[in-house]
Amino acid sequence: MQTTLTWLGRLAGIAGTLMCLVGGLVRLSGSFWLGGFQTGTLLQAGSALMTFACLCFLALLAGRGDRR
Repeated sequence: MQTTLTWLGRLAGIAGTLMCLVGGLVRLSGSFWLGGFQTGTLLQAGSALMTFACLCFLALLAGRGDRR
């Protein structure tokens, strides 16, 4: 379970960061749409993925306290 949470957190964090980066760069270039999605939607989805990654790591850290 710990390995799953670690990799799930890493993948969600990387995907969220890339999604925010792409959405932000497209928005800064002056466009509101990218592939049928609004750039604000991409930024919000990226933030949600990064929040999910933080929750995965928090659950991982909370589970480690039981062993001591």
